[in-house]
Amino acid sequence: MKIKKGDQVLVISGKDKGKKAKVLEAFPVEEKIVVQGVNIVRKHRRPKNEKEKGQIVEIPKAISVSNVKLVCPKCGKPARVGYQLTEKTKYRICKKCQQEV
Repeated sequence: MKIKKGDQVLVISGKDKGKKAKVLEAFPVEEKIVVQGVNIVRKHRRPKNEKEKGQIVEIPKAISVSNVKLVCPKCGKPARVGYQLTEKTKYRICKKCQQEV
């Protein structure tokens, strides 16, 4: 998976299309990510004891990696991500500006 925690992404499909936000969590096995302020759902919580009240909590849910594009920190544009290999390391590059991400 080419998107990691802390990356800036642009949502390209779904109800939050066009939003730019930061990745909070990444789940590489499921190929899903949790993005800040995107795909917010409301969950009803029951009271834990008699004195408490029930409440409605807003939680960000995971979205598919295919629905976002990485925003390059160098050129500031949404771009595809590739890999560059050197003798010892492998790092991500922006396909538009060819700079390391």
